[in-house]
Amino acid sequence: MENVHLAPDEDDLYSGYNDYNPAFDSEELDNDAGFQQAVRTSHGRRPPMTAKFPGTAIGARPLATSFGPRTSMTSSMGRPMTGAVLDGAARPMTAVRAAGYTSSLTRGSTFDPLGQSRGPAPPLELKTEDTPEEKIKILEKKVNDLIEESSMAQSMGALQLALEKAKEAGRKERALVRQREQSGNGDHINLDLTYSVLLNLANQYENNEMYPEALNSYQVIVKNKMFSNAGRLKVNMANIYFQQKNYPKAIKFYRMALDQISNAHKEMRIKIMQNIGVVFIRMGQYSDAITSFSHIMGESPNIKTGFNLILCYYAIGDREMMKKAFQNLISVPLGIDDEDKYIPSNDDPSSNMVVEAIKNDKLHQMERNLKSLTEKYIMTAAKLIAPAIETSFAAGFDWCVDMVKGSQYVELANDLEINKAITYLRQKDFNQAVETLKTFEKKDSRVKSAAATNLSFLYFLEKDYDQADRYSDLAMNADRYNPAALINKGNTVFVRQDYEKAAEFYKEALRNDSSCTEALYNLGLCYKKLSRLDEALDCFLKLHAILRNSAQVMYQLAQIYELLEDPQQAIEWLMQVISVIPTDPKILAKLGELHDAEGDKSQAFQYYYESFRYFPSNIDVIEWLGAYYIETQFCEKAIQYFERATLIQPTQVKWQLMVASCYRRSGNYQKALGTYKDIHRKFPENVECLRFLVRLCTDIGLKEVQEYATRLKKVEKMKEIREQRVKSGREGSARGRREGRDGSAGSADSSHSSSSAKGERLSAKMRSLPASNEPYETSSPKELDASYVDPLGPQMERPKTGAKRRVEEDDFADEELGDDLLPE
Repeated sequence: MENVHLAPDEDDLYSGYNDYNPAFDSEELDNDAGFQQAVRTSHGRRPPMTAKFPGTAIGARPLATSFGPRTSMTSSMGRPMTGAVLDGAARPMTAVRAAGYTSSLTRGSTFDPLGQSRGPAPPLELKTEDTPEEKIKILEKKVNDLIEESSMAQSMGALQLALEKAKEAGRKERALVRQREQSGNGDHINLDLTYSVLLNLANQYENNEMYPEALNSYQVIVKNKMFSNAGRLKVNMANIYFQQKNYPKAIKFYRMALDQISNAHKEMRIKIMQNIGVVFIRMGQYSDAITSFSHIMGESPNIKTGFNLILCYYAIGDREMMKKAFQNLISVPLGIDDEDKYIPSNDDPSSNMVVEAIKNDKLHQMERNLKSLTEKYIMTAAKLIAPAIETSFAAGFDWCVDMVKGSQYVELANDLEINKAITYLRQKDFNQAVETLKTFEKKDSRVKSAAATNLSFLYFLEKDYDQADRYSDLAMNADRYNPAALINKGNTVFVRQDYEKAAEFYKEALRNDSSCTEALYNLGLCYKKLSRLDEALDCFLKLHAILRNSAQVMYQLAQIYELLEDPQQAIEWLMQVISVIPTDPKILAKLGELHDAEGDKSQAFQYYYESFRYFPSNIDVIEWLGAYYIETQFCEKAIQYFERATLIQPTQVKWQLMVASCYRRSGNYQKALGTYKDIHRKFPENVECLRFLVRLCTDIGLKEVQEYATRLKKVEKMKEIREQRVKSGREGSARGRREGRDGSAGSADSSHSSSSAKGERLSAKMRSLPASNEPYETSSPKELDASYVDPLGPQMERPKTGAKRRVEEDDFADEELGDDLLPE
């Protein structure tokens, strides 16, 4: 009865089916005596059987079914057969419900077929790096990483770092080769890795302008026969020789590379031949260059080659071939799709989304750049050959315009016409320029606006402000978004001193083109005229951020700080101006004035002296220097400055009196007496000169003293009479004004006499005015006004920026010739 097991109740018919059998626990196999015995005996070496069941040390258990107990059966492996009793639990032979899941667990562990309850798997064992193969793989990876880091550093502009990485990669690669040879794998050298290391090192040497080292690295690659297609690197070597201006060797290596490249690589061969043509141009061998470029234009024409061919024909002066080459240039296909495909249609929303996506993508930008470059080459070629292909440049331009009109670049014809007008301007033929520009008044709006802008500028230069205003209005009506037209309109309003309205036009120009520096400069001038100094300062500071080295902008900033009573800031900005244009005499004089106002006489003297050295004809600087030497008791040095002033203004008696005064102060009385006598001969009515003559003659004891005293009395008496007449004339005019205010009116006779009296008074007043040789008091150095006042500021030379010029203190930034129409 001990082997009899009763079947459980019907509800628990399948209970125990989820119980876990310890026999399946692989972690306890080391402690399983039966398993270890099977491993040690022949049982463990038997072929595997199906439905393996691990054996245990226990014998087979009896089977039980719903029909009663049966005798136990065991297999040759000692495992229980199907339906065996496990852990004393009766297991039925048949299945009534789904096996594996029950509503309640009676005993044992939960169902865990994946073994998740046993925790995470143990970590994998690390590979040992002691084997030679692993060391070689790690070293190869380091070399590849160094090559990649070198390339990335080059792309970011860190050329020195890129070179260091390339050198380190070379050292690692050589160590890798040695390690392969030591491990007996010398036949398995990675040639691709060696090639990459050497090529990257040569490139980095070339980028760092270490040309001998780069050539050596390229030679190592080229001479190694194991590298395939290494002959192409002779192009790089030729480029280095070109940089070194070793043109014969450059041509030799270009031709060697050309011989090693098959005809299958047509584009590469074309590029090498183009390089050969450029080298021939540098050598002045235009005939050889024409041969190369003509071959390219016959095989695979492109814009650059066509332009270079025109240059070569221009250099040798072949008119007919210039015309033919220009026709070939404008017939080169660009391979660019029409712009119409970027215009969205209103019908298909999905296609509109695609158009919006590709409207400004990289491909479209490349197409625009290529088209812009092509137009630039065509315009430059036309301007170059127009004066050479015909007897006059006008006929040459007309021929070019006719050719362009019949090509795919028909829109360039109008631009060529405007360039024709500009050429007239450069030849000082303003009438022809105006006539040419006036022909555009009936053209389309873009060209009409450009021509009207240029006409407005021309009339503005001629100070015909009415015509300038008319054409600026015409340009604005044709294209309201043209900033050049708005600036010209603002300039015409500016000269009428309507600064508020001018500022509005400049603001509108800035709204249309925020990078328009002329509008920003003129707007700052408007605010300056309106005494809105903070706003003017803001404008010029913004402009300085754009134009860092503009002397005009920095000068305006200095002047605004001076108006804001901040002389130190004004001096700082003027010092920046001097750093840009160190020889400008007006700026140096202005610095001297500011330092003088601050009381720093020595620094002021330095800047005034530098200003005099660069421009010795500035009368204000001369006057200050002379006064400085008189004040410091160096009258002998002051003489040379006043003598120069005498040469500049010979009709001004004050400079000659100053020379004589300097002689007198320095004790050279004979020289002073001679100078005063010369002055008296030139200006006999000069009272100051006669006074000093009387004084000097008295001190020296000369006989002429009585003569000069008599002349002095006569001159003083005449001066007194003249002053009395002026005084009486003023009283009579005042009395006449009073009578007029009282409303008195006389007869015709009295009116006539009044007119006669008025005429007499006017003539008396004219007679009483001091002559141009009025004396200049020089009895003491303090009587000389040595201050330097320049209310208008220095009129600096304007830097040329494209085809525009900017505003000075009392000038305007005129839109001359629009940059959008004039390629540089």
